Amino acid sequence: MSVSGILTSVHTFASDPTRGLVILSLLAVFIGGAFTLFALRAGSLRAGGLFAPVSREGALVLNNLLLSTATVAVLVGTLYPLVLDALTGRTISVGAPFFDLTFGAIMAPLLVILPFGPFLAWKRGDLMTASRRLRLVFVLSVAIGIIVWMARGDGPLLAMLGVTAGTWLMLGSLVDLWGRSGFGKVAISTAMRRLTGLPRSAFGSALAHFGLGVSVLGVVLVTSWETEHVLEMSPGQIMESGGYVVRFDREAERAGPNFIEDVAHFTVLVDGRVVAETDSAKRLYPARQMPTTEAGILSFGLSQLYVSIGDKTEEGKLVVRVWWKPWILCIWGGTLLMMAGGFVSLSDRRLRVGAPARRSRPAPALGAAE
Repeated sequence: MSVSGILTSVHTFASDPTRGLVILSLLAVFIGGAFTLFALRAGSLRAGGLFAPVSREGALVLNNLLLSTATVAVLVGTLYPLVLDALTGRTISVGAPFFDLTFGAIMAPLLVILPFGPFLAWKRGDLMTASRRLRLVFVLSVAIGIIVWMARGDGPLLAMLGVTAGTWLMLGSLVDLWGRSGFGKVAISTAMRRLTGLPRSAFGSALAHFGLGVSVLGVVLVTSWETEHVLEMSPGQIMESGGYVVRFDREAERAGPNFIEDVAHFTVLVDGRVVAETDSAKRLYPARQMPTTEAGILSFGLSQLYVSIGDKTEEGKLVVRVWWKPWILCIWGGTLLMMAGGFVSLSDRRLRVGAPARRSRPAPALGAAE
């Protein structure tokens, strides 16, 4: 919403009507395309039979209900300040605590029940059987959550639950493939042959659930153990963040095609050895008198180091902000895995080969009828 210009935020971009048209076009393509596909197939849709609450259909309905509720909660939190301002003239701000509490409370049950879905039969499932197949995964997930939390030693208790949930999703997504392939029951060669013979929809489902677990881990780890340092620095000074030493080397002015900028150069060291360099800048676009900040971003494995500069102090020092965000790339990597899972499922041969049409039974001949 802030990107579209509806809400004012420190993260908004310049006011530009073209940006709104691009967003509107994207909404028209995706939402309009979805409704178009539904309309084209509306004539072939048939009502399904009855199913028990504990079944794969029931799990899908509950999944959609929780996701829809979470979407509504985010939409209400985003639009409520606008509606209140339009009706009463009062201005309020709905911050991160509201979204963390509502969205987290709604999504927590989904994270718990998601691994059960593939083990439930259509029409009527057996919850106890699915629980027995997942009990080892539950024990391992809790153990990993406790180990990670104790190894860090400085994180909140909720971090342990978050790591447990992410691990639960990742391991749970693999149990279905493990069981259907027969690992531990048949020879490894036979199990591998069964594994490669599974339908692509099974791999797509496992990949999507595994990706969600990776994203959950990324959110939990970066929320619980990210660090932020704000300090005044002069060239030659150093500071430590995430086990890395950040040295402020120099600053300079540069001119771009349509902007001017103040650039600060930083060097990142480990044990006195240079491992990376980056620039952070403050830009000014004279045509619109619009300032922006260009942060220097460095990736170390799945973690990232952000370096941003602010204004100068009266003493001539530069205000520098340094963020260490551990495992943040898991958030985006998990999203890519979920997307890949969807494409893998769509490539399943059963979805590309049409079912043969039923032939109408020919009417009996007149002589035969007599």
